[in-house]
Amino acid sequence: MATVFRWLLRIVSGMILLSVLGVIGVYYLASRSLLDYDAAHTVQGIDGEVEIVRDTHSVPHVFGQSDADVFFGLGFAHAQDRLWQMTMLRRTAQGRLSELFGSRTLKIDEMMRRLDLYPLAVQSVAAQDARTLAALEAYSAGVNAWLETVNTEALGRGAPELFLFSNEIAPWQPADSIALVKLMALQLSGQLESEVLRARISLVLPPERVRDILPDVPGEGIASLPEYAALFPTAPRFAASTMDYSPLNPVQPRGFAGASNAWAAAPSRSASGGALLANDPHLGFSAPSIWYLARMELSTGGVIGGTIPGIPVILSGRSAALGWGITTAYVDDQDIFIERLNPENPGEYETPTGFKPFRTRSSIIQIKDAAPKTIALRWTENGPVLTGEHFNLATVTPPGHVAALSWTALSPRDTSIGAALDLMRAQSIEAAIEAGERHIAPAQNLTLVEPGRIAMKTIGAVPRRDVRHQSQGRFPSPGWIATNRWQGRMPYASNPEFLDPEGGILGNTNNKTVNRPFPDHISFTWGDTQRIYRWQRLMQNREVHTRESFIEAQLDTVSFTARALLPLVAKDLWFTGEAAPEGTVEQRRKQALDLLAEWNGEMNEHLPEPLIYAAWMRALQNRLIRDELGPLAAEFRHIDPVFIERVFRDTDGASAWCNVVQSTRVESCTDIARMALDDALIWTQETYGPAIGSLRWGDAHEATHDHQVLGTVPVLSAFVNIRQSTSGGDNTLQRGLTKGSGPDPFLNVHGAGYRGVYDFADPDSSVFIISTGQSGHPLSRHYDDLGELWRRGEYIPMSLDPALARAAAEGVTVLRPAE
Repeated sequence: MATVFRWLLRIVSGMILLSVLGVIGVYYLASRSLLDYDAAHTVQGIDGEVEIVRDTHSVPHVFGQSDADVFFGLGFAHAQDRLWQMTMLRRTAQGRLSELFGSRTLKIDEMMRRLDLYPLAVQSVAAQDARTLAALEAYSAGVNAWLETVNTEALGRGAPELFLFSNEIAPWQPADSIALVKLMALQLSGQLESEVLRARISLVLPPERVRDILPDVPGEGIASLPEYAALFPTAPRFAASTMDYSPLNPVQPRGFAGASNAWAAAPSRSASGGALLANDPHLGFSAPSIWYLARMELSTGGVIGGTIPGIPVILSGRSAALGWGITTAYVDDQDIFIERLNPENPGEYETPTGFKPFRTRSSIIQIKDAAPKTIALRWTENGPVLTGEHFNLATVTPPGHVAALSWTALSPRDTSIGAALDLMRAQSIEAAIEAGERHIAPAQNLTLVEPGRIAMKTIGAVPRRDVRHQSQGRFPSPGWIATNRWQGRMPYASNPEFLDPEGGILGNTNNKTVNRPFPDHISFTWGDTQRIYRWQRLMQNREVHTRESFIEAQLDTVSFTARALLPLVAKDLWFTGEAAPEGTVEQRRKQALDLLAEWNGEMNEHLPEPLIYAAWMRALQNRLIRDELGPLAAEFRHIDPVFIERVFRDTDGASAWCNVVQSTRVESCTDIARMALDDALIWTQETYGPAIGSLRWGDAHEATHDHQVLGTVPVLSAFVNIRQSTSGGDNTLQRGLTKGSGPDPFLNVHGAGYRGVYDFADPDSSVFIISTGQSGHPLSRHYDDLGELWRRGEYIPMSLDPALARAAAEGVTVLRPAE
């Protein structure tokens, strides 16, 4: 027995020792790629010495003797901190994820190959002017110099993830940066999904009910449209969703296609006497953040702000002369065309002048641990042909037809990156607007400030449509009818533009910006109908604004939506509850209503009311639409306040949604509101406990900065994911868009990964922040150091003074040219 015990002790001790050695080994290998910020490197590709001065928060300030050397330095810094992220973005754009992840990413790769983004980026290199091409080549050389440094100095493959996925890294090319801009356009363009959903809804509901569930943004209406079933009588009626929205998929559900805030005040509305600008672009959260802070000292002056690794551009930021911010413009720049196949030859499709052959080529997808797959890519005159499993197109494509996509980003002469580079060098609003003419996609509202002026301009190509277009681009249309096809682009001068407004305030929350009839309408679908009202109130409550009041607006968590909907939905429920025993449904309902009656709509993480309200409205919309839409109800992940308001105001008979069509009883809207509240209270009790007063919005509304690949791996996820209790919600200015599905529907998954506020009376008092940290290395203290500041609504200084950067430097990386 003693012998057995001794052997067991030896085995257990050995296993513990091996585990400890394994942990030490993993730490050693991973730590090899931790940066030494005070290193010096001799590199090929620069003409003079380059300095990368990293301040206290690891923000690189890049100095060089020429613009090319500065772009080289930015590429070097991006690769140092975010190499894994850059390679993943490039693989996504190329449709090469399956080389790392096997068959689970095959559908994503197929979709990206069919969209053809990377080959179009390669073609677009030839369309760049000499200065843009020089910047792209210098940036690429900087990235590749770091790859060479990693290899020669044995720096742990450059990122710990690359020990797990050890495929070779190809040198960076100018086309890679252009492809990432196109990938960004895909992430920020949601018109395609809206078209498909409207078509699916049109197949099961009468037109008046479609107007309820997919309401137009309040404003001037449009002429009536044909029903989708009339255009395509053989299209499927009910079909399950075919989309897999995995973390690696750049396409996310409807409602996640991008949002942002930007506002500006002219000197007449600024307490400091200089123009003010605030900007917070919204994208999906990740660890590390998609955003990376940087400063470049160009020949035209310093520029500082938010970049995306892989793209050598300050996308939102300022120079000494100009500040700029971006918001998604929601331009209707995508159309789906249903192409009719030739019954005699499926290799041809119908055009206005007869049948023509598809333009085709083959593409081979390499798959880890599986045989390669060859797919046939097809193009029509309208664009690439997509299969039915992408974007749920199978649900709206009749037999004997295929779906093709027209999209402005599918340009082989895309000069968007050149426009962004010119914007960084612009010294005036007029020069910035002129630079925007070269921008193709994604369409953005560009908010601009000089020290004494403000402006806003929509940049991006806007399709020209025929006034006789059958669907006006609102849902898929027959591709063989000439009047449905695009007629080129609208002139840039017709894009919305606002210069020096009389009131001295400009802003955008993805709201409707212009009220034009089709085809000059810009869009029928906008990203916000609610936040804009809260913004208007905050702006008009003050005669003059300060940097602090702009920060206060960025961090505002009061929901106009809650304030507007609760009195409407609960008008027959307030204070009507009778006495009931503790623990009963009636008692919990009374407690909830009493709390909501005293609530001001603030979506504060420490309060119970936001969780009760959010759960109630979610349950309410589900009860309203589930019986009419069946499986299609799952496509509505977030409440639509305009829809709920239409129902409870009985606009155009919309209260019909309150009646459950499968029951013999006729339910009223008050009945449904009461039942939905009970649903919500049961859910909160089962999920968070029975004490209503102890509920906490932040427990449900955690920001999920998850590692895109390792975030679901047991044990590792605890080291690479960043979770934070947060305030805000779907419709607050401090927007924290909820997941909308699954067991944790209120997780905060999409919001302001970057915030900047610039005061041109005192530019060095400008501030900024990102949602995680500068480094993509989980062992670095800069992996999450900015995240806690971001959660608390704090910022870090933003100075273009080289002396300040050097005074607070954590380290200086010196790049010397090789002889």
